[in-house]
Amino acid sequence: MSPAAIISTWTGPARRRGLFNDLLLATPVALLIAALGWAIAGPMTGLVLLALAAVIIAVLALRRAARFDRLWLTRRLDGVRPDMEDSAELLFADPAGLGVLQRLQRARLLDRLNTGSPAALVADWSRRPILILWAVALIAVVAVAVWPRGVNKPVTLSPAAEGQAAPGVPALVGQNLRIYPPAYTGLPMRDEAKLDARAPQGSRLEWTLKFDPQAQVPAMVMLGGAPLTLTRSGDNWVASRTLETSFLYRVDPAPGRAGTPPLHRIDSIADTPPSVKVLSPTGSLTLVTAGQRGWSPVFAASDDYGVAPTARLRITLAIGEGENVTFSEREIALAGSGPARDRRFSPRLDFTALGFGPGSDMVVQLIVSDQRAPAPQVVRGPSMILRWPSPKKAESTGLEGMVNTTLPAYFRSQRQIIIDAERLLTQRRRLSGDTYIERSTVIGNDQQILRGRYSKFLGGEEEGEPELPTSDGAAHSDDDGHDHGAPAVRTQTFGGPEDVLAEFGHPHDDSPASSLDPQTRAILKQAVDEMWLSERELKQGRPDLALPHANKALEFIKEVQRATRIFLNRVGPELPPIDASRRMTGKREGIAGRALAVAPVETGDGPAADAWRALGQGPEAVRGPVALDALERWIGANSARLPDPLSLSGAVDAVRRDPDCAECRNHLRALLWTAMARPPAGLDRRRTADAAGARYLNAIGGGGQ
Repeated sequence: MSPAAIISTWTGPARRRGLFNDLLLATPVALLIAALGWAIAGPMTGLVLLALAAVIIAVLALRRAARFDRLWLTRRLDGVRPDMEDSAELLFADPAGLGVLQRLQRARLLDRLNTGSPAALVADWSRRPILILWAVALIAVVAVAVWPRGVNKPVTLSPAAEGQAAPGVPALVGQNLRIYPPAYTGLPMRDEAKLDARAPQGSRLEWTLKFDPQAQVPAMVMLGGAPLTLTRSGDNWVASRTLETSFLYRVDPAPGRAGTPPLHRIDSIADTPPSVKVLSPTGSLTLVTAGQRGWSPVFAASDDYGVAPTARLRITLAIGEGENVTFSEREIALAGSGPARDRRFSPRLDFTALGFGPGSDMVVQLIVSDQRAPAPQVVRGPSMILRWPSPKKAESTGLEGMVNTTLPAYFRSQRQIIIDAERLLTQRRRLSGDTYIERSTVIGNDQQILRGRYSKFLGGEEEGEPELPTSDGAAHSDDDGHDHGAPAVRTQTFGGPEDVLAEFGHPHDDSPASSLDPQTRAILKQAVDEMWLSERELKQGRPDLALPHANKALEFIKEVQRATRIFLNRVGPELPPIDASRRMTGKREGIAGRALAVAPVETGDGPAADAWRALGQGPEAVRGPVALDALERWIGANSARLPDPLSLSGAVDAVRRDPDCAECRNHLRALLWTAMARPPAGLDRRRTADAAGARYLNAIGGGGQ
């Protein structure tokens, strides 16, 4: 017998037993899943889940049956048959490549093999797991079959109140609106006797209508949208729709044969995102106490329909001080406690496991999501900071100044610029070209701000026009009519450094740069030069070319930080000088006017304003027809900011149906007044002076106005 025939003969029973055993174990699981789908989402969902589970089970069972191969047979024969003498591998070897003793042993094994049966190698059934799974599945199927479901609840029509039509014209006499909220809300199905309702977004709406006499082609007209199709079911007419946004509609039993039916309103209730608040600690910054080895902040998450049972805690560690700070970020999963709509999350953070030590900051942020399907809303809570102060303290002396071992806060942001640039490079493939350049420019602006701080520290210039030392609106000149006095006489020496500086520049003796020694100042100058090169590349959308310069600037800063000491002058506030020549003179020439020009505010409420004027009745009203089409387009374009766009659309429809209805016109005009944007606060004229004020103004020569 060939090796292939031996494998096929002796593995066939075991393969069939394993295949059927796996099917018996997996089939009740598929039935259980299908039953749950049937109960939650209806029979179609249950059938789809059953078919999908059957395919998955068949594929997995066939793949598991493939484990009965030559290797399995060899091990099984050696383990079950002692007469194989642990030599079953010889049964499948090529006789031509065996020695004399091996061929003799192989012949003996073949003779012994024929004395046994392949059924002896078959494993026993998994009786206990099979019985348990089938019992659970049958109980679930029976429960689903007998459980009362809202889907099977008969529809009870309520009398309609839309008035009677003309004789022989169909009229709406019975109505029912059934609402199926989304499964994630946990809300039950409900029936509404009226055709106006409020329902969660994503709900399925089903209308059941009855007309007397029987209608032929009734219609459900959506205001500003496509009509909804009505299908006849016995004596009733039914329609269904998924609620995504709020809308207005009317039921027209006989289009064109009767008056216009009233409007009905369906409001969509959007699922609000969950909210996160911190219960403990009460402050956003907490300091580590002596002997503390862990931290347990307490968060509370709430949602209108329920928070997901698990959340993520983002932990950011900042270890080190100054520019020698290393950042690490990780996320851990948390299990909440309490009811679904108000869960509590209280992690236990161990300092040793996280690597948190003195001179470090730990920032934690809870990230939660609700149970909305198919796209849960994710919300990040407030950040809480735990600070472990460094044992190092600044040195001080009695000198007229301060002696620090580190530089001021100007030199603490270069590393963050490098981190932002590296992060932008990793996101390059996921961003569009414009977005990539825009983010690079933002980082370049940060680099520019930091470079300006360094330059200012070194005595560099500030951009912008200089401010006047007084509150005058314009600078003085030789022909402004003021008495400036005789010009000062100054003797100049050609080439003198003080004269060149006085004529073409200004001294920097009192700037922060004077507190730096020449070597430290030279190193900082190199850092500023590298920052300028980094800024140039970043603003051109090339962060990869900017990183080398940014890293060099960081190295120069670290070199400065390794300096022994930096002496900073102690200086007081520098107030602008006062022009004493103008005091107590009463001269007002040259003082800039402080009157603010009132510029008209351009808004997009032109159609609404025109309609509001046209709907008026007083002398200020603009006579003429109301542009309702333009008003409807304005409502559609501004629906996001309007307080109630549906009410406004309904009022427009009422005026369109009955242009002579004074009540409808007044109602629309009132709604337009509340919908238009409020003008900014105006400038009130000064109140006219009374008798005493007029006498005072006349006394000082200002007149009485």
